[in-house]
Amino acid sequence: MSQEQSRRPQDQKEAVKYGDVFPGVQGAELAEKVVTPKDAAIMQAAENAVLGHTLKGGAASFMQSAATENEKAGVVGSSDVNADVVGDGVSVKEADLPGRRIISESIGGQVVGQYSQRAPLAAPNTIQPVGGSAGQITIGEALEATAMTAGQKPVEYSDAAAIQAAEVRATGRTNIVPGGVAAAAQSAATLNARATKDEEKTKLADILADASSKLPADKPATRRDAEGVTGAEMRNDPFLTTHPTGVAASVAAAARLNENNSNERLK
Repeated sequence: MSQEQSRRPQDQKEAVKYGDVFPGVQGAELAEKVVTPKDAAIMQAAENAVLGHTLKGGAASFMQSAATENEKAGVVGSSDVNADVVGDGVSVKEADLPGRRIISESIGGQVVGQYSQRAPLAAPNTIQPVGGSAGQITIGEALEATAMTAGQKPVEYSDAAAIQAAEVRATGRTNIVPGGVAAAAQSAATLNARATKDEEKTKLADILADASSKLPADKPATRRDAEGVTGAEMRNDPFLTTHPTGVAASVAAAARLNENNSNERLK
């Protein structure tokens, strides 16, 4: 890179790349990729699924800042995404040591961040073992992650269908739970369809913020669960697509991370 390029004149709109945000990936192919809004959203969803919150000073926060700058500069669009990020490209892993927690974040196999935090033996934000499977992310927790990644999205019929599919798989019931998240989502979607202003519409965060507590039963998310939820969301979307950080995306991220963690334990 020339001196002129490295100085980044203020009158020149230059894209912020992964190498600018994460110096540790310099020399790798990822370093030359431009950070996009969807990339940041996917990393945020992974952090929420594993940690229960977005990591302060973590990869998602840096990526969001870079993506916002790139979008304002017009070098990326809101729907752009890098191949390194989709699929199994994003990884957030936790390792608990006595009094300490190590968090590692990777993109496309490249470590972009590693953090050490002080932690009690049972920290409140860690995901507790479910059904004897340590580190497994439940469907309810995946729904709660959606409240953070797409919380301001008005509830639509496709969201309600995905939430219903998730609830059915979490509880093992064939019918939705009266007064549960699926029932609330269906009601919200119906009312939102009649509303004329976005501020009058019920948002996903209103429905999913405490999803786990509204489920009479819960289970770790699996690939089959993710496929069922994705299919329900797509079938009820007018364009046959899923929201990039919506219900299906969160359940898929949870299932993928559960599968990766299971494979790691078998090694």
